[in-house]
Amino acid sequence: MKTINTFAALSLLGLLASLSSPVIATVDDSEIPSGQDPPAGSDHEATAKYYEDEARKRHEIVAKYYEDEARKAQAKTRELKLLLEHYEEKSYLYGKKAQDLQAHTSALVRKYEQAAKADAKEAATHRQIALKFKEKNHATASGVQRFSIVNKSH
Repeated sequence: MKTINTFAALSLLGLLASLSSPVIATVDDSEIPSGQDPPAGSDHEATAKYYEDEARKRHEIVAKYYEDEARKAQAKTRELKLLLEHYEEKSYLYGKKAQDLQAHTSALVRKYEQAAKADAKEAATHRQIALKFKEKNHATASGVQRFSIVNKSH
């Protein structure tokens, strides 16, 4: 279980590291990483669009990850609130430890609520970035379409 969590953390760090590199608006052919070829016969605008699409997809993946983590944290919060309620109702079962258990569980509830809020905020940020890429691509596509209509009429 611990190795799975470590692997997941390292995978996330690798994904975040790859996302931290800035998106280049225009790309020289020499800057294209090996193993990832843009569409054949493309110019610089098409190459830039390709990389923007890839960046949008990555942001959507990261947003989904954070949304899933927020849901998990909310589920854990609900579970801990039920446990806290149990500790408060049945404190006589736990003797001197009852107050410690209540305080500890209450602190965990606060921790998971904060984590859920932070994850939801991070997901919203990545969704917003992905949406900006998507809107930019739609604006570019509609601009190209208008241009081609003008060319056909002349």
